[in-house]
Amino acid sequence: MKRRDALKLLAATAALPLLSREAFSLFRAVHEDLPATPALRALDAHQNATVTTISELIIPQTDTPGAKAARVNEFIDAILSDWFDDAERVSFLAGLADIDAHSQKLFAKDFVSASAEEQTQLLTELDEEVVRVRDSGRRHKGDPTKEEFFASMKHLTLVGYYTSQIGFEQELHQQIISPTHSSCTALVPETTK
Repeated sequence: MKRRDALKLLAATAALPLLSREAFSLFRAVHEDLPATPALRALDAHQNATVTTISELIIPQTDTPGAKAARVNEFIDAILSDWFDDAERVSFLAGLADIDAHSQKLFAKDFVSASAEEQTQLLTELDEEVVRVRDSGRRHKGDPTKEEFFASMKHLTLVGYYTSQIGFEQELHQQIISPTHSSCTALVPETTK
């Protein structure tokens, strides 16, 4: 499966179980290729802080690690850098800027500077609008950027989290078997003392 096909599948699905094994492997590879030390390529520091905050609000730390621990922000940065074309990247970054503009309008501060309650209020409004537009079966009459951005952000967060080792193993209680796993290795008998 090619990256573009995986992105189309990602855009068309709202549920992770619909990802094929091949698409899952592609997204796992994104996690495996993340550098040990964070190195942003598509997002600047403020955009990264916004993505980190939004993703952690979508999948917060509970009894299992949240989106931040799973490095979802770095996953999204890699997808933006390596998988999105220029127009898609510009649209996503415009959506991030719109989150700040909306936060400024409501709370007179950037999204990351808003309180957790204010951030949750803003994202709840966006989520309700996404659901309203989707359920109505029609496109947003105004600028659909906010709704499209938030739907994309939610999808990327879910895929980024549940294809990470943390999300897959600790949250879903599944085991990731390495593609280099050798199932035909000879067993060595245990020695007793």
